[in-house]
Amino acid sequence: MKTMAVGELKTHFSEVLEAVKQGGRIGILYGRAKKPAAMIVPYVEEKITERKIGFLDGKVKIEFMDDFEMTTEELLGIQ
Repeated sequence: MKTMAVGELKTHFSEVLEAVKQGGRIGILYGRAKKPAAMIVPYVEEKITERKIGFLDGKVKIEFMDDFEMTTEELLGIQ
């Protein structure tokens, strides 16, 4: 991984973007002490998979006693 100071990044921003697009990672150093502050990494398209709802359907049985009572505040923890 290559690192560079903010000033150098400003000067060579287009080249940095090209390097990152090719798979490179650039660490950004900040301040007089040149401490690591950020990293520029290639963008990765996220695959959003469809969530399966009701995956426990038919596998779990929930029963409430006849005398069970709960207010909306209790359910939401607002008491």
